[in-house]
Amino acid sequence: MNELARLKELQRQITGSMEEVPQVSKMEQMQLQMLGDMQLAGLAERTQESYVRSIRKLSEHYGKAADEITDEELREYFLFMMNVKKWNRVTSTIALCGIKFFYDHTIKREWPKAIRFQRARHDKKLPVILSRKEVWNTLALVRLAVYRVCLQTIYSCGLRLQEGTRLQVRDIDSARMVIHIRSGKGGKDRLVPLPTTTLEILRQFWKTHRNTVWIFPACGRGGIHRPSAEEPMNYCSVQDAFRAALKQAKVSKKATIHTLRHSYATHLLDAGVGLRRIQEYLGHASPETTAIYTHLTEASEKNARKIINKLMEGL
Repeated sequence: MNELARLKELQRQITGSMEEVPQVSKMEQMQLQMLGDMQLAGLAERTQESYVRSIRKLSEHYGKAADEITDEELREYFLFMMNVKKWNRVTSTIALCGIKFFYDHTIKREWPKAIRFQRARHDKKLPVILSRKEVWNTLALVRLAVYRVCLQTIYSCGLRLQEGTRLQVRDIDSARMVIHIRSGKGGKDRLVPLPTTTLEILRQFWKTHRNTVWIFPACGRGGIHRPSAEEPMNYCSVQDAFRAALKQAKVSKKATIHTLRHSYATHLLDAGVGLRRIQEYLGHASPETTAIYTHLTEASEKNARKIINKLMEGL
């Protein structure tokens, strides 16, 4: 059970009608209060998990509850993490937003004026891309069917990790051959094409558990609880399975599950799908975000080289 799931279970026990209320530490009290504030604010589950983790790390750094940390200690914490731990931009942004949410909404404390937190510089790096052969070979080496089918779905539909693990039966529209992604990044819904082969793979897998809500339900011990599971499977297990398959496939690129989404977009562009359509499938708010894939397609690269060679003939 991950950190957020554990807190939600504590929350359920405390706010429910159970006779015995569990004992919680001061740090857990702060986390639970923050969890409630985030739920009321409508933050996505992944955001809730990241923010809760940022408060736990701050508390553990000083060995006391986050609301007891002084403004000077907070300033020293950011300096330590930037200068010693060498935070990257993503990590520093998550920490800043999580801790500031805690200050603004949970303990309602003014943000220290002495802290002018500068996030790490944004490195404009091209994303890692796997070739179709690398994707095929890697996914074929994923041992357990539940992880293999989930990863196949993530790649073939261009999904984010939690969009894949949290797919529900109602999201699959076989009549229109689309998947309805609900409350994606930024709380936006979108429709993505559902390949025929992916639909068949999902149907065959669903028959192994027949859970009425989740496509990939939490399995429990030995998988016996899948039919009645009330939660989807843990995404961390999918990450572990993908890393193991990459290693076995001898893929040396620094790939993650999000690399499958990047690869999906690049492969579509290579095959002639328009950039505007790909933007819709990925759920990007700005076409500039999707345009990065034009730098990564083999077809456009070959065409550009051909044109350049033609122009430079006779030089």
